[in-house]
Amino acid sequence: MQIINSKFLISNTDVSKCPNNNLPDYAFIGRSNVGKSSLINALCNNKRLALISSKPGKTQLINHYLINKSWHIVDLPGYGYALTSKQNKKKFQEYIIKYFLERKQMISAFLLIDIRIKPQKIDLEFINWLGEKKLPFSIVFTKSDKIKSKDLQENVEAFFEKMNEKWSSIPKYFITSSVNKSGLKNILKYIDELNKLIL
Repeated sequence: MQIINSKFLISNTDVSKCPNNNLPDYAFIGRSNVGKSSLINALCNNKRLALISSKPGKTQLINHYLINKSWHIVDLPGYGYALTSKQNKKKFQEYIIKYFLERKQMISAFLLIDIRIKPQKIDLEFINWLGEKKLPFSIVFTKSDKIKSKDLQENVEAFFEKMNEKWSSIPKYFITSSVNKSGLKNILKYIDELNKLIL
């Protein structure tokens, strides 16, 4: 699948105000500064679609983008470190949770993990929460162009070794780079496969 049309639809903090068109949502979420906006732009081949900032935590709303006039990419606020108040962080957490629990059009989440760093407690906690709520998700390792291939594989194995402390099997995963666009076709192929099952 190729993305030939992408456009911004709406930003909000109220799940009830998300697009009511019954098109499927694919939600992208991750720790702040994981490269989420860059990945979305690379997937859509549109450098100006999602706002990229030098300051972590810039995304503070539920952002819907209409893709190929038939499905949505949803850009959710990053969790973890962000240049914002504790009160705002709590607010972000509340409407992220409401989105996942109430948005019936959410087909799958893509949880972004920075491949360069060791497994983070906050990522593992969010993965366990998704599992407890039986929410479908895949893992997207980002920034693979910034690490040696040997270290990359070791870091992937280390992450799943940590995850296996509570999981009996690993989810579908992708190794990506927004710079050289490696792994992006596999994400789009997966979304296309899911869309064929529901559209």
